[in-house]
Amino acid sequence: MAESLPEHDRILQEIESTDTACVGPTLRSVYDDQPNAHQKFMEKLDACIRNHDREIEKMCNFHHQGFVDAITELLKVRADAEKLKVQVTDTNRRLQDAGKEVISQTEEIIRCRVQQRNITTVVEKLQLCLPVLEMYSKLKEQMNVKRYYSALKTMEQLENLYLPRVSQYRFCQIMIENLPKLREEIKEISMSDLKDFLESIRKHSDRIGETAMKQAQQQKTFSTTLQKQNNVNYGRNMHLGRSRISDSKNEMTLKRTFEDDDEHEEEVLTAQDLVDFSPVYRCLHIYSVLGDGEIFENYYRKQRRKQARLVLQPQSSMHETVEGYRRYFSQIVGFFVVEDHILHVTQGLVTRTYTDELWNMALSKIVAVLRTHSSYCTDPDLVLELKNLIVVFADTLQGYGFPVNRLFDLLFEIRDQYNETLLKKWSGLFRDIFEADNYSPIPVANEEEYKIVISKFPFQDPELDKQSFPKKLPMSQSVPQIYMQVKEFIYASLKFSESLHRSSTEIDDMLRKSTNLLLTRTLSSCLQNLIKKPHIGLTELVQIIINTTHLEQACKYLEDFISNITNISQLTVHTARLYGLSTFKDARHAAEGEIYTKLNQKIDEFIQIADYDWTMSESDGRASGYLMDLINFLRSTFQVFTHLPLTVHLNFFVLIALLVSFSE
Repeated sequence: MAESLPEHDRILQEIESTDTACVGPTLRSVYDDQPNAHQKFMEKLDACIRNHDREIEKMCNFHHQGFVDAITELLKVRADAEKLKVQVTDTNRRLQDAGKEVISQTEEIIRCRVQQRNITTVVEKLQLCLPVLEMYSKLKEQMNVKRYYSALKTMEQLENLYLPRVSQYRFCQIMIENLPKLREEIKEISMSDLKDFLESIRKHSDRIGETAMKQAQQQKTFSTTLQKQNNVNYGRNMHLGRSRISDSKNEMTLKRTFEDDDEHEEEVLTAQDLVDFSPVYRCLHIYSVLGDGEIFENYYRKQRRKQARLVLQPQSSMHETVEGYRRYFSQIVGFFVVEDHILHVTQGLVTRTYTDELWNMALSKIVAVLRTHSSYCTDPDLVLELKNLIVVFADTLQGYGFPVNRLFDLLFEIRDQYNETLLKKWSGLFRDIFEADNYSPIPVANEEEYKIVISKFPFQDPELDKQSFPKKLPMSQSVPQIYMQVKEFIYASLKFSESLHRSSTEIDDMLRKSTNLLLTRTLSSCLQNLIKKPHIGLTELVQIIINTTHLEQACKYLEDFISNITNISQLTVHTARLYGLSTFKDARHAAEGEIYTKLNQKIDEFIQIADYDWTMSESDGRASGYLMDLINFLRSTFQVFTHLPLTVHLNFFVLIALLVSFSE
């Protein structure tokens, strides 16, 4: 019993000092001890409780007065508490009433905050979508102003950069579906613009070509002027010939070839100024961006080949006027100027191989056309203008890098035709001169008239110079005219030889050959026909012999004239000679033979019309009347023969002397 009491005290101490959560194990230990331990513990517990009650009672007795005082104070405060309660209730009511507006404002603020958050979210989304919309708007604007290449770049940015960021929105899906359609639309529009460009180029090729040819001609004229200024001997040696041609006649021909409506200087235009090449650039860039560059190149080349065939097709009446040739050349030059520009400003659209192939095809056609149509030209002026056009045409295209040797070879063929037309023209001129001639010596009344004749024909006779005025020159009026026409023929022949890129020696040779043809064929034929004409009498035949003698003597002056023009000395080994000597000798022989023939015919006429007296028994010592008429005729004819050269004069003198002695 004594052993269990301390154990119960310990348990009670643990119960008092420990947490209530641990009371269970402590109480369980009470039941695990000796029998009746529970009863003993309860007794011990009651004793402990009574002990605590006494302590509490003592404590309460000790603090009772203070408790009473506190209660009294509480009772006093009670009334104040009631007032406070009323005030608190009233304050709470007023606070509730005032809080309703705050709550409403708070709810409104919350709602605004939500809206603000939504707006912020929308703004963020719009800021994400706005570049897409701006780019799409920019795309539409570029489409409206036909900036198709920029539009394709904008599409590319939309697809690769902007649309993937907002692909979840419906409008983006619509945009994505429309972009391929826009690409096809751009391809169709750009191709339509290209077709319009090709049609415009076809219509305006002649203007482009004419401008390019004018520029080439101006550049050539400028270079020639510089060459003349730098070459001092040029003007001195060529004063009698080339300066006259280049300064007067050739210049007039070039002016006729390229007439300007405005006489004032105009701004120099180029193909870029006359043509808007932007449709080609746009179409090329568009098809390149779309990966169809090869398709575009094939289409462009195919269409240009078709246009080349149309340009190279001449009009049927082209050979009738120089305007037909000019338009033909201008169209061709315009075509190749455009192709050359495309070659240099684009990459791969056309190549040098392509342009060379196209030019070789065109050159073959051009040569064939010119060879055919030029053969119909019978006017030397038209042939000369054609030559000038071909030279300018060749120089223009040569300036763009196209080979033109075949054109200059063709010019040599046309030169032969030009000479033929000149020979026909001068044949008519010679015939007119011979028809208008009076076949009488040229009378000169004073020194001025004499100088005029001498300025036209190189006549020299010291004996005649000693005679006083008035006097007569032995040749007739046709001699200086023929001589001047031969010089004009040389001028005309030289005009074709210019600008052919030939040396002076070759030009000299060409001039001499053409002049030989004029003398030996044209002039010789005219003289032969003149001598055979029935109305040409003995006096005219004598004058023809005299005329041919003086023309023959003037041949050396023609050679000097050609040498002065070409600046080639006659001492040069390869210099050809004029064959005028044989021409005029043959004409004199023909005239002499015709004189013999006409004399014989005249004598036969006298004899045939004679009235013979067959009954006369003996001679009366004098000649018959018809014989005296014949002798008088021969005497007067002999007076005409005194102007003939010595050999011819002696022959006729012997003949007449025999006739006179026979009459005696």
